[in-house]
Amino acid sequence: MNATEILITIVAAVIAFGVGYIVRKKIAEGKIRSAELRAQEIVSSSEKEADARKRETILEAKEEVHSMRQDAERDIKSRRAELNQQEKRLVQKEENLDRKMESLEKKEEKLQRKDEEIERIRRKTQEAHDQQIQELERISGLNFEEAREMLLQNVENEIRHETAMIIREVENQARIDGDKKAREIITQAIQRCAADHVAETTVSVVNLPNDEMKGRIIGREGRNIRALETMTGIDLIIDDTPEAVVLSGFDPVRREIARLTLEKLISDGRIHPGRIEEMYEKSKKEIEQTIREEGEKATFETGINGVHPELVRLLGRLKYRTSYGQNVLKHSIEVAHLASNMALELGADPVLAKRAGLLHDIGKAVDHEVEGSHVAIGMDLARKYKESADVIHCIGAHHGDMEPETIEAVLVQAADSISAARPGARRETLETYIKRLKKLEEIAESFDGVEKSFAIQAGREIRIMVKPDKIDDPGSILMSRGIVKRIESEMEYPGQIKVVVIRETRAVDYAK
Repeated sequence: MNATEILITIVAAVIAFGVGYIVRKKIAEGKIRSAELRAQEIVSSSEKEADARKRETILEAKEEVHSMRQDAERDIKSRRAELNQQEKRLVQKEENLDRKMESLEKKEEKLQRKDEEIERIRRKTQEAHDQQIQELERISGLNFEEAREMLLQNVENEIRHETAMIIREVENQARIDGDKKAREIITQAIQRCAADHVAETTVSVVNLPNDEMKGRIIGREGRNIRALETMTGIDLIIDDTPEAVVLSGFDPVRREIARLTLEKLISDGRIHPGRIEEMYEKSKKEIEQTIREEGEKATFETGINGVHPELVRLLGRLKYRTSYGQNVLKHSIEVAHLASNMALELGADPVLAKRAGLLHDIGKAVDHEVEGSHVAIGMDLARKYKESADVIHCIGAHHGDMEPETIEAVLVQAADSISAARPGARRETLETYIKRLKKLEEIAESFDGVEKSFAIQAGREIRIMVKPDKIDDPGSILMSRGIVKRIESEMEYPGQIKVVVIRETRAVDYAK
């Protein structure tokens, strides 16, 4: 191909390219114009639709505002009507209050006038009263204080007389009813547990086969008697009493061990420190065994279960303890039966009454070793060995150390008094007995108006003779109660003491 052809080809190609470009441009311009027209139509349509919606929204808003305005106007009218009604009611109330205030002011004026009238009448009355008092003082010859003192004295005498009569009436009625019922209950209880309890005492005298045995008991330079006293803790008194040795000591169990040891030594015949120690240990084991057996026997006899082994052992120790010559273990068993039987009659708890009755004197088993009263010691022991609170209370109340709060506590207290007050149950030393009688008479004679007193019936009754010119009949009743209170608070005594106040008036004259 030559250059001319190549040039023609290039020119043709350029022309074809330019024609294609021009054609494509025309086509594009046509599409653009078509699109612009379409866009204008869409915008115009959108503007028309937006205007229509705007108008609709404005109309809806106007309608809603109109509706709300109508609702608001109706609400305002309703509230105005209510306010008008309330205003009318307030006006009515104010008018009523004004009328009431006027009425109150009138009443106040009337009351003030009445107060003035009352004050005037009171002044007149006081003046009349003062004049009457002056006239009475002039007529009677007594001033106001003297007349008041006389009146008070008369009133006091009348009240004392009425009080004494009421006390006598109540006591008589209570005595009639109470004595009858109590007599029946106690009689039945005693009949059910009737037993012969011989008052036992701890043996403190050991009989010897001959007086030569005294020297053997003393030993060379007193070594045997010193060994016995050191080991047992008991004093041996060897005096001029023929064929007898006296054992002295506060602990009844130790004294019993010493007695048994000495009897074994006398029976064996060999008395020296080594043999004394051997017999002491043997006697001690025997007594411990006896104590356990006696405690178990007491619980078995009363039918009480679940007692702590240590309390059972302490019960056994009471076999060697006496009170006014009465064996404390026998006494405890008797109290248990009496309290249980009375509880059955009264509908109380017989098991509790029996258990508390058996343990009420448990403190006496160790009262030689522990400080305090046997009541406090017994409560501590019962509390230590897990006895119930009711049992502990019965123990504490059986001597009146605390006020009994249960019927079982009262029954244990009564059963203790019954067992102790039984004829022949107890005995006292002559010295203690005389002191008790003197104390009774001293208490009675310490009251003003007492002429003489006599303790009789072995201290179970005291009779007081009063001066009739100083003590009247009501006064004698009050005096007997006062003496009873003093005796209960200041003395210790078994059973009960009867207080009898006697007032006698005698008129003596002579015919000449």
